[in-house]
Amino acid sequence: MITAFDRIVIEVKELGSAVEEYAALLGDFSLGNDSALLSLGNVAIELTENRDRENATIVALVLQDSTLKPGDLKAIDNTIPGLTLLRTASTQRSTEFPTGNTGICAVDHLVIQTADADECIRQFGEEGLGLRLALDQQVQKWGARMVFFRTGKMTLEVIQDLKAPPETDHFWGITYLCQDIDRTLASLDEIGVDHSPIREGRKPGTRVATVNSHCLNLPTLLIGPA
Repeated sequence: MITAFDRIVIEVKELGSAVEEYAALLGDFSLGNDSALLSLGNVAIELTENRDRENATIVALVLQDSTLKPGDLKAIDNTIPGLTLLRTASTQRSTEFPTGNTGICAVDHLVIQTADADECIRQFGEEGLGLRLALDQQVQKWGARMVFFRTGKMTLEVIQDLKAPPETDHFWGITYLCQDIDRTLASLDEIGVDHSPIREGRKPGTRVATVNSHCLNLPTLLIGPA
């Protein structure tokens, strides 16, 4: 049984410099032999090195499975080419979101670009992994179908561009949650992290800003309550 998201795996060209960049944004990583890990309130961010990468790229999503033993890591049978899904043993996370120096405390949502939203519903929903389907809507002004799955205080957002769907499904971008977006952006200004001005979010009652540096060109957004 899937109980939560465990970690988001991001490949970077050079691990050492990537850790320095991401640490400014998110906080201190724990370094391993070939990866670096940082735990946010609802999921971990894992950086791994791939010298063939020019930009940071989300390459895998690991979910927690209560039927596995500690230390287990298994592939999930996947009906969606282009997405790597893994499962590991469930672990207890704090009910309180930690807040680092910049006030970023969790991942709000992870975005997938898909050519087939129905297939994603079969993979992630009740017939597949059992994630709660929170919303399925078609937004005419964006020419897109948007599907949202929710578990473990994090959302998986699936977007199908109805006019120009991608050739292959892929993880696209990430949105981090901050409790006070004004304070977070002020903290980022102090350390030289470039970002857009704050704007109203698509979700009512939220404000967002785009991160333009220290994310190695991975589409990255900040979101906080209005």
